[in-house]
Amino acid sequence: MMTERWTRRELLAYSAFGAAATGLGPRVAASQEEPAAPKPSGSANEAIVLGFIGVGGMGSGLLNIFKGFPDVRVAAVCDVYEPHARRAQEAAGGKPDVYGDFRKVLDRKDIDAVVIATPDHWHAIPTIMACQAEKDVYCEKPLSHRVAEGRAMSNAAAKHKRVTQMGNLIHATENYHRVVEIVQSGVLGKITKTRAWMAASRDSFGHPADTSPPAGCDYDFWLGPAPERPFNINRFTFNWRWYWDYGGGILTDFCCHLIDLVHWAMEVDAPRTISATGGRYATDDNAETPDTLEVAYEYEKGDDKFLLAWSQTDASDHGFDGKPAGVMFQGTEATLVTNYNHHEIFPVKGKTIADPPKTLARSVGHHREWLDAIKTRASCSCNFEYGHRLTTVGELGNISLWTGEKLVWDRDAERITNHVEANQFLTKEYRKPWVLPTV
Repeated sequence: MMTERWTRRELLAYSAFGAAATGLGPRVAASQEEPAAPKPSGSANEAIVLGFIGVGGMGSGLLNIFKGFPDVRVAAVCDVYEPHARRAQEAAGGKPDVYGDFRKVLDRKDIDAVVIATPDHWHAIPTIMACQAEKDVYCEKPLSHRVAEGRAMSNAAAKHKRVTQMGNLIHATENYHRVVEIVQSGVLGKITKTRAWMAASRDSFGHPADTSPPAGCDYDFWLGPAPERPFNINRFTFNWRWYWDYGGGILTDFCCHLIDLVHWAMEVDAPRTISATGGRYATDDNAETPDTLEVAYEYEKGDDKFLLAWSQTDASDHGFDGKPAGVMFQGTEATLVTNYNHHEIFPVKGKTIADPPKTLARSVGHHREWLDAIKTRASCSCNFEYGHRLTTVGELGNISLWTGEKLVWDRDAERITNHVEANQFLTKEYRKPWVLPTV
């Protein structure tokens, strides 16, 4: 039904969970303090009962991870595309109940927590309703489709004292921990510029004609709050992320992996200004999100400032320093270049860079961390407040691109201050009868 046009390295970022499953110990966000549990999940040996909402590629990958933990029982799988749901049921030994409506999963009193891996435009509604139903939530990245949704999701988690984790598994790697330790030690000197990039060679998606939805697909439910459109195979399953109705392109998809490291190491959570330029230059097809994009983010940290440059191309997989994806920290004493798995330091000529000690606690793993927190009611490293702040960076880059304006962002008010009309893009109109639940 469709061809997945994705580089091997990007697929690894999505599916090689085992290689990236070590994690960071609990870190409490400022506005989401460690919650007290109205409904604890029992003793350390008691099974955590999970429901899965969205079991396509990412959802199936998560199902395969979570079902492997001895204290997890998968009770339900849900997808509006029946072949996905049946495949997931079979992967879980045929035992879970199958649903096409996520609300039936949330109605189950025996389910402790849910894993949400739907397209981005379907993250907010089931997440908020899950919090209201006293379910803990693991939601795939990016956390939301619009900034206002992310704020509502984080607020709902805090109000209902839910244990949450955004599916930002690269955050958990040993390499990321070590890079953070190096940057925060000061051995690179004063850092004035950082960079994150994604480079890939992608073929055209083409211009397939609209058709009827495939058998077993509840297409109206798949669209949900998104605008009504004729069914087009390019917009379905994996490729939905290239269309503004459902996703935010490479920027929102991968800022949660790459810009995460900048936020963590530099101890910031929001840019002050955002300026984007780009478009669909490399390919002729009916996709909408940029295949070529540059975004300049300026950050303030106390009296200091630094720049974050986001670069993306779909024309070639030769990125900066020859890496298809990576992050760079440029300091007055040395430059550090890293990807997901390893890093290298390039000292300024004549400088010697000391090897700083390890200072960060390592974790039991990104997914295990969430399961343990369900039992202890601790706050996870990528809880929804953290995930919201990080996702917002990508969403603001897209808003700058849409408006053609350099934006000034008020982090506390979560408003654009210099182009008030641009604030309309912080939210969106939902197709009836769907509404964003009131928190």
